[in-house]
Amino acid sequence: MNPSKFVARAICTCAALLGLNAQAALPIEHWTQPSGAKVYLVHTDALPIVDVQIDFDAGSRRDPAPQAGLAGATANMVDKGVRAADGDPALDENALGEAWADLGARLNAHAGTERMSFTLRTLAQPDLLDKAVALAAREIGEPAFPADVWKRERERLSAAIKEANTKPGTVAGRAFAKAVYGAHPYGQEPTEDTLARIEVDDMRQLYARLIAPCRAKISIVGAATRTQADGIAARLLARLPAAQGCAALPEVPRIAALAAVQEERIPFESAQAHVLIGQPGYPRKDPDHFALLLGNYVLGGGGFVSRLTDQVREKRGLAYSVYSGFAPGLDAGAFRMAFETRPGQVNEAVQVAREVLRKFVADGPTEAELQAAKDNLIGGFPLLLDSNRKLLGNVANIAWNDLPIDYLDTWTARMNAVTVAQVKAAFQRKLQPERMVTVIVGPKDAAK
Repeated sequence: MNPSKFVARAICTCAALLGLNAQAALPIEHWTQPSGAKVYLVHTDALPIVDVQIDFDAGSRRDPAPQAGLAGATANMVDKGVRAADGDPALDENALGEAWADLGARLNAHAGTERMSFTLRTLAQPDLLDKAVALAAREIGEPAFPADVWKRERERLSAAIKEANTKPGTVAGRAFAKAVYGAHPYGQEPTEDTLARIEVDDMRQLYARLIAPCRAKISIVGAATRTQADGIAARLLARLPAAQGCAALPEVPRIAALAAVQEERIPFESAQAHVLIGQPGYPRKDPDHFALLLGNYVLGGGGFVSRLTDQVREKRGLAYSVYSGFAPGLDAGAFRMAFETRPGQVNEAVQVAREVLRKFVADGPTEAELQAAKDNLIGGFPLLLDSNRKLLGNVANIAWNDLPIDYLDTWTARMNAVTVAQVKAAFQRKLQPERMVTVIVGPKDAAK
């Protein structure tokens, strides 16, 4: 049977079993390999599949400012071919793609703000698993970074940036990031100019500096025992050069709090005005996380039952959609409120949104609002774990942020324990409505 068809059939026939397992969080095993790599395993036989995610501290926050986009470009080039090594022939991007198709498996590389991630999905059938791990080890450890392919990819990425710059949402997002983060790497965005400064030698240097076994956090979910998982992890990293001593990476500067209110209005020919209001938020390990998660559901994360939707959309018709959210990471990712509105009513919409936020920070939620938030989020918790892929994402989140191993087991109890007073206090500690950034992008009337 074709491997990819077997995967599809296995998913269809076993999804119900996995859903049952998701009702109770599966135990996470954790150990450190001799190389220094940290491994996190959830063993489940619900599907005959093994999912792996390897994370390195090699995201865009490590990019030199003149070469913003280097991490993303490097991850993009990983699947464009592997070089010849140890008797194995070189594979160009077409041959590499065909090899993965033959196995019915896949490896993806992606770079976000903080981490560069490699995700492998393969059948647990021993011969296929063995071949998929061997191919993934080559792709992770011996990327070719062909210069001619990078030239093509750079043109494609530059065209995508140019096209994105024609959209008001892109302009608003970049202005907001710059205002909230200042010179901090969280606010760096790739441009045509920064991409032009990136060469394949820069990618190789990034690899040599940041992608090493001792820096890896490996999350594995699926039909693999601890012994098998340990072997998989070791083999996936085996073709990477060991870092000399694996010295700690330089500390990334902390995000500074905003000193004063800022407002930026950018003229842009568009039918709607795009509005972003916010500030730096909080790191993911902050003890206020659960209180902030529940409080934000009441404020603007709960869709039609949120206060922002009630006041901005339902009662005044100022926007079709409005939301709020935090983006916590290793540092204080941004808090933002966002909506689009007609240019002629942008000032009223901004005023109403600010007032809703000010009142919520001052008073917190009601008991009924907090209970409704708990009921919704706790009721939806099994849906966060109802597939191998979702479970892998949660395990990788625990690994990356150094959260407790029993985080998933205690999640519901910790949510239930949050009080109205705790939500109010957490929001007052984290948010300063009088010192926020407001970015408005739209027609000249909205920019006045």
